[in-house]
Amino acid sequence: MTQNAPAAPAQAERSLWARLKHPLSLIGPGLITGVADDDPSGIATYSQAGAQFGLNMLWTMPLAFPLMSAIQCMCAQLGRVTGRGLAANMRAAFPRPLVLAMVALLLIANTLNIAADEAAMGATAGMVTGVDRHIMTVGFVILTLLLQIFVPYHRYVYFLKWLTFSLLAYALVLFTVHVPWGQVVLRTLVPQFTPNAQAATMVVGVFGTTISPYLFFWQASEEVEDMNKDGGSPLLRADAITAATELRRIRWDTWSGMFYSNITAFCIILATAVTLHVAGITDIETAAQAASALRPLAGPFAYLLFALGIIGVGLIGVPVLAGSGGYAMAEVMGWRWGLERKVAEARGFYTVIAVSVLLAVAIQYSPINPMKALFWSAVINGVVAVPLMAMLIILVSSKSVMGAHKSSRVLIVLGWITTLLMGGAAVGMFISG
Repeated sequence: MTQNAPAAPAQAERSLWARLKHPLSLIGPGLITGVADDDPSGIATYSQAGAQFGLNMLWTMPLAFPLMSAIQCMCAQLGRVTGRGLAANMRAAFPRPLVLAMVALLLIANTLNIAADEAAMGATAGMVTGVDRHIMTVGFVILTLLLQIFVPYHRYVYFLKWLTFSLLAYALVLFTVHVPWGQVVLRTLVPQFTPNAQAATMVVGVFGTTISPYLFFWQASEEVEDMNKDGGSPLLRADAITAATELRRIRWDTWSGMFYSNITAFCIILATAVTLHVAGITDIETAAQAASALRPLAGPFAYLLFALGIIGVGLIGVPVLAGSGGYAMAEVMGWRWGLERKVAEARGFYTVIAVSVLLAVAIQYSPINPMKALFWSAVINGVVAVPLMAMLIILVSSKSVMGAHKSSRVLIVLGWITTLLMGGAAVGMFISG
């Protein structure tokens, strides 16, 4: 996407005043990215962790928090400093066949993930309303596609920001159940479980769900979208005055967004641990099944909160999954892209989004089980995440790419730790599988 001329001081002042008048404008891509991480597929994984292992999987969230935050912060910095998304930067620095292979695998994984998310949203809405789940699924698909394709980014992003409040449902669930807080603290710090193949698979699933490739592409490109929506902001490489403020905003936005996401995942594991696990219900496959199982144990209010949370985050997760694939493919192919553009201006970009979502619907009417599709999505993401993170770290460490705004040593170290852990997790996933 071509950059516009740097904003004049008066324009920048008007933009700041507009942000103060509209508090949601102060929230950046970090919060939306964090909430999208807790999509229905993620809720299913966290519910499985709580149901199977009780309080003994809570430790994964404090460990994952700094790791996921570091990776996402580097993605945001890359987009804001260079004015290009992750795929565009990768295309400029690495062999094109390698980048195309990464993007192709991303698209496959995203489509399978969307299928599982759509199925969970339809099933959950069907339980709450009594309407056939297939009808509800199609309704959600139409709604998300219409909003993403026909509503300009500067308006659509407000819709996504309001939906981020849906995650509060999972914190509210804890007020409807008994929580032994002393045991929660103890088991978070000192978990008790047998380190067998089942536990290893669950740890891999939790980390694979929490640190997902589609989030890398989404946040980097959203920073570029935000740069362009107010008439164009200067690249940080060419604007030393703005750089300090913008990089500080990115750090705050990303770390707070990832904290919101992480604490929500913690609440989901905890809620299912103190209800489903205690009741001996350990076999949970979908988010909708977790919500249904909660009803007789925690009451109708907890069930309704859990169900509404699934639908709310699904309405964020599906567009982010589809949008990240659209960004990645358009950038690597050199197409015009952007949710602010009209369909006629970015046909390839919107075609990728539409095809991903519609193929996901077709999967639900095929012999393919959506939960099996989710498993293969996790496998592909586990394979793709490791080289993607390595390439990201190389990019944000390069002076030729980032100029004077290379990522900090702390972020780089956390990034390499994350890459090594995810690499080990991917190997463990294949061994345990």
